[in-house]
Amino acid sequence: MNRATKGAEIYLRFLQLSQAIRGLPTLPPLDPLEERILSWIARTAQQGDRLSVRDMLSKGEFGAPATIHSRLKSMRSKGWITLADTEDARRKQIELTQAALEHFAQLSRVMVKATRG
Repeated sequence: MNRATKGAEIYLRFLQLSQAIRGLPTLPPLDPLEERILSWIARTAQQGDRLSVRDMLSKGEFGAPATIHSRLKSMRSKGWITLADTEDARRKQIELTQAALEHFAQLSRVMVKATRG
């Protein structure tokens, strides 16, 4: 088996396993835009940066500010994110919930499992 075939096989196994954990009754599913926003929030947090609602609203790649605001509200009600107070009461910081962090930990375990075959 060549390297590209093996890599594709691992990735497809990962997709299959990750789909299985998404079916578990933990957090409500996200729509595709919410998934993209969640990934952005997670990467920002992983880099140690703070992300405010205002920062997100300025991200044109996620759509109009009203669209982003409604998705953040939806993600908050689904339990994926929280909004924390900052020094400025008018600004809210977006943070991942413990359940969202556990979701990423599950995906990590699935990724490792996929590479082991």
